[in-house]
Amino acid sequence: MSVGIGASLIRLAEAPFRWLHSLSARWQDRVVGAGLLVPGLIVLGVARYLTPDPSGMETHRQLGLGRCTFLSLFEVPCPMCGMTTTFSLLAHFRPLDALVNQPFGVCLFAVTVTAVVIGGLDLLAPGGQRWRRALGVLERHEMAAAMAILGGMSAGWLYKTAQVTNFLSLAP
Repeated sequence: MSVGIGASLIRLAEAPFRWLHSLSARWQDRVVGAGLLVPGLIVLGVARYLTPDPSGMETHRQLGLGRCTFLSLFEVPCPMCGMTTTFSLLAHFRPLDALVNQPFGVCLFAVTVTAVVIGGLDLLAPGGQRWRRALGVLERHEMAAAMAILGGMSAGWLYKTAQVTNFLSLAP
């Protein structure tokens, strides 16, 4: 990709948020805080509402969604199989079952809770620049974060595949 196309894509992605730059730093903190808090609370609320499926997967079907296409086609779990169940297990305060079910889901849940906390603090007590500091840390360690996410998801996928194919018999 040439620099011109990349720069154009970045400008296009930033366009809906340009108005944010016209706000004071405290109002930016509040807006971004709400943007972190509200979706995170919705995810955590839905996870609490759902009943974790005893199979360790398929909890998402309670939302009216179909069976995992990847699992249906290949009879092997997809990289995200078990994540909704793990979130639900954690929302029901069953951390050991969640860890056994899908270890990477525990990491994603922790990121979600962290985003909710940062968002809530920045919304209710702006000026602390919490989201800016968190973003700064991510930007400084972008490659390590990307590799951790990719590695964690891959390891979780291998783990879940071994579990589903009965290579591991550690069902929650």
